[in-house]
Amino acid sequence: MKTQKRLGILTSGGDCPGLNAVIRAVVNHAISTYGWEVVGIPYATKGLLERKAIPLSLHGLDLRGIDPLLNMGGTILGSINKGDTLDRIDEIITCYHDLELDALIGIGGDGSLAILNKLRAVGNWQFIAIPKTIDNDVALTDRVVGFDTAVNTIVDSLNRLTFTAASHDRIMIVEVMGRSAGHLALHSGIAGGADVILIPEIAYKIGEICQHLAELREKWGRKFAIVVVAEGIKIAEDSALYPSCQTPTCGIGQYIADEIRNCSHNELDIRVSVLGHIQRGGIPTALDRLVATAFGKTAVDLVAAGETGKMVAWHNGQVEAVALDAVLLHSPLHVTTNSYLVETARALGIYIGK
Repeated sequence: MKTQKRLGILTSGGDCPGLNAVIRAVVNHAISTYGWEVVGIPYATKGLLERKAIPLSLHGLDLRGIDPLLNMGGTILGSINKGDTLDRIDEIITCYHDLELDALIGIGGDGSLAILNKLRAVGNWQFIAIPKTIDNDVALTDRVVGFDTAVNTIVDSLNRLTFTAASHDRIMIVEVMGRSAGHLALHSGIAGGADVILIPEIAYKIGEICQHLAELREKWGRKFAIVVVAEGIKIAEDSALYPSCQTPTCGIGQYIADEIRNCSHNELDIRVSVLGHIQRGGIPTALDRLVATAFGKTAVDLVAAGETGKMVAWHNGQVEAVALDAVLLHSPLHVTTNSYLVETARALGIYIGK
């Protein structure tokens, strides 16, 4: 008779800092507290389909007593955000049982968690979810793994770009990630001293942006500006270069630069920086390490309590369990147009649209 629980853990979707800190917490707590066997599933559902399981131990990655997982970016288990997973449900469920897993902890964003939740429901798995995404668009949690580090990475970039913009009297257009949500642009734009923040949730006009930039020059003597643009913004309401039904092929940051140059009566020196996957890399911040560790510990406790179909969530400085079905119903989570951060941006004189 099998008495030791065999716990699987995987990372799915785009990578972000803090994933290894979650893995570290799960392995440490599951083995030290409960005496379980823990295995990592490489490359998420791809690893399940290939029946691969990597034994994880308390000190398997130690280097002369140093534990690298706490501050290592990315994920040692690898990750994927593509494939035909839902077309192979029966096969994946069979592979899950072939690996003799008693429970699974999955770390992912709303897209990955939706797929894993479907597998859980059909396969009757014991499954606990841990939210991670630099987009911060998972519902029913105040924090997710990876967001804080991404914000800090962007703010560091804005700090650097501000100095060169001021030195050369340039307008810097900085395009950031976020998919259809503007959390990343809004948080980093405010913290990084942006003059304009454009997010998918709020309509904007190029004419108003040009007027704002002109006022900075004429009223305040500011000959440079920082414009933060979320990758998922829509075409401007008064776009002169594209009808509203078209999408620029040059990239949304370059589109904004072209529109401003076309609109302005002044000859402007405009440069575009697309931060891209730089936002996903780096060493996790202290806050992301703390959240990741708390999430991992709580996820193991939920497995021990027999819970399933739950997601760990950060509420008022504590970790709670929420129904994964409810999380997915309300995800992706978008910026509300009257949120306190939107109002804060406007109070600081940042142009953010209507």
